[in-house]
Amino acid sequence: MTNEHIITWLLEGDVSIQYQTYRDLLDTEKLNLRNEIEHEGWGAKFLSLRKQDGHWGQRFYQPKWISTHYTLLDLKNLNISPACKPIKDTINKVMAFEKGKDGGILPRSSDQRCDVCVSGMALNYAAYFGTSQDDLTSIIDFLLAEKMGDGGFNCRSNSTGAVHSSLHSTLSVLEGINEYVRNGNTYRLQELEKVKTESQEFILLHRLFRSDKTGNIISPRFLKLCYPGRWYYDILRALDYFQLANVQYDTRMSDAFEALLKKKTKDGVWKLASKHPGQTHFEMEQAGKPSRWNTLRALRVLKYYNID
Repeated sequence: MTNEHIITWLLEGDVSIQYQTYRDLLDTEKLNLRNEIEHEGWGAKFLSLRKQDGHWGQRFYQPKWISTHYTLLDLKNLNISPACKPIKDTINKVMAFEKGKDGGILPRSSDQRCDVCVSGMALNYAAYFGTSQDDLTSIIDFLLAEKMGDGGFNCRSNSTGAVHSSLHSTLSVLEGINEYVRNGNTYRLQELEKVKTESQEFILLHRLFRSDKTGNIISPRFLKLCYPGRWYYDILRALDYFQLANVQYDTRMSDAFEALLKKKTKDGVWKLASKHPGQTHFEMEQAGKPSRWNTLRALRVLKYYNID
């Protein structure tokens, strides 16, 4: 397909794909399309499954991936309107009832310690949907307290112990911090900017998917382009974060870009890898088939970094 045909194909997709295609690839902000996400397509489907108590699945974190937590993350990534009242009401409940004694987010009420990954993801969608800074300060305090000496984060840092940061956890926290800053929050901002720089450096030190000691691929999973990403790290999710955070090109991104371009089909699109196992509300796309989500995200990353 030509570039024109690929754009046409993207614009034949869900309204959330249409909105982000206009905004990110065609430099045209169509807020009327964003406002439609909650009324049609995937956004409307997610909202229709919200229960009377304001939760999805079996309350906040059970079961994956149809819980309140992951559904809120899905809705944020659709770029549904931040003013959507049902979502804001649910997030208010999360802020009121799902925090632990250490200020972060508890995946399960029976847990003794808050989870770094879950807290990073919750900060991501809570900040996007305009949650008040007062409700976010304890999450910020918790995350800053869990930063590791090598610059990143690991969800086991306050539980079973960890001696090295995790790319999974580090990216989830970075996405949360970036959304917090983008939405004008200022509490502990200087510290967060420093942590953001150091955590980005941690990912770049690993060339996005390689051991910093041997240069070997850390996990083949990091090269699989899945969507939704859930808590899992992969190179496209990382590159998409870097462009959203306005991080300048770094030569240590080159291996990831080479891997990404190798995955482009002869038709100029990207396929969807196999899904992360777990229950889903519905399937947005079919594994092994051309993916509008992956194609949109790959094209906006390549556009931002001016790579053909």
